[in-house]
Amino acid sequence: MSDEVIQTVKDVRRAAMDLLARREHGFTELFRKLSGRFPRALVVEALNRLREERLQSDDRFVESYVYSRQQRGYGPVRIKSELFQKGIDSELIGQYLLEQDDHWYELAKTAKVRKFGASAPRDNKDRARQSRFLAQRGFSMSQIYSAFSAP
Repeated sequence: MSDEVIQTVKDVRRAAMDLLARREHGFTELFRKLSGRFPRALVVEALNRLREERLQSDDRFVESYVYSRQQRGYGPVRIKSELFQKGIDSELIGQYLLEQDDHWYELAKTAKVRKFGASAPRDNKDRARQSRFLAQRGFSMSQIYSAFSAP
């Protein structure tokens, strides 16, 4: 390799490390961000090295992303969709996102109470509005129905 190529690989690595220092990123997400600034072949080479050194990990990214979105009150359907958009493999998503987990039912109820209070909806129109809110948040229909049940 010439000095120019080595310097460029170092530049890609430095840019990737700057992004990773702020927060975890998935491989595809980093690739998209860096390929606009650097040649694609060098980006792939630099990212593969970071992955081998365990400085970039899709596992860590998915784990931290799911946790942060849960803390903000989002459900598994929306989180799964967002991770797909970020180029994460569905098998990896499945490891961290069990949709039938009881935690999601509790989170749906918490989101409903936080937004609309603990009382039952006044009428069908109010119930529909609250259901739409929870659906937009990414909860399944069974989780939404569960949120309306008595404690």
